[in-house]
Amino acid sequence: MEWAIAEPQQIQHAVLIATNAVHSPWGIAFNESQRMALMADETFGLPSADAGAKGLKTARSIAMLSYRNYKTYELTQTDKDREVLDDYRASSYQQYQGQKLVNRFNAYSYWTLSKTMDAHNVGRGREGLEQALGRISARTLVIGISSDVLFPVMEQQFLARCIPGASYVEIDSVYGHDGFLIETGLLAGHIGEFLNKPAKKFEFQGS
Repeated sequence: MEWAIAEPQQIQHAVLIATNAVHSPWGIAFNESQRMALMADETFGLPSADAGAKGLKTARSIAMLSYRNYKTYELTQTDKDREVLDDYRASSYQQYQGQKLVNRFNAYSYWTLSKTMDAHNVGRGREGLEQALGRISARTLVIGISSDVLFPVMEQQFLARCIPGASYVEIDSVYGHDGFLIETGLLAGHIGEFLNKPAKKFEFQGS
């Protein structure tokens, strides 16, 4: 999106999936909660590549809740034995996902990336979001995911309204924001159709 605005003549096609023009207070709050987890780790701040590992594990667990949603966990993490009193499937899933990131990532990199995400605002220095998005000349497809709680579809609909001639598609998925990683068949179909057929301008319908 940034490249399509800054160098419109260089970008012929743009596909914007489950994203926004400016990071929302909701998204910033999730990131701040993750940074609080990092800071709660007594090793965060030490000059070591593995510093903040416990905090990073917790931060990733928090992030997973924004990548998925209630329905996703109900479908994938419900215990078969509903009489259990501990060691829940959802608990082990959060532990697993947290450790998985610790094994391949760095707490300081995570901190920096989250701060960079918070600062995302394509309208900064460009007289606002609408004016910035109006500079895009690329043929654009915007894709939203119905169950995305981190980047709600209203944010993609805003992009489609403001980008000249943009097309909009909404994927019905139970996987929330992670649908952009999981629903590869649906995405490939929509992107292929977009590239091979004339664009249909987005027309917003709603209150």
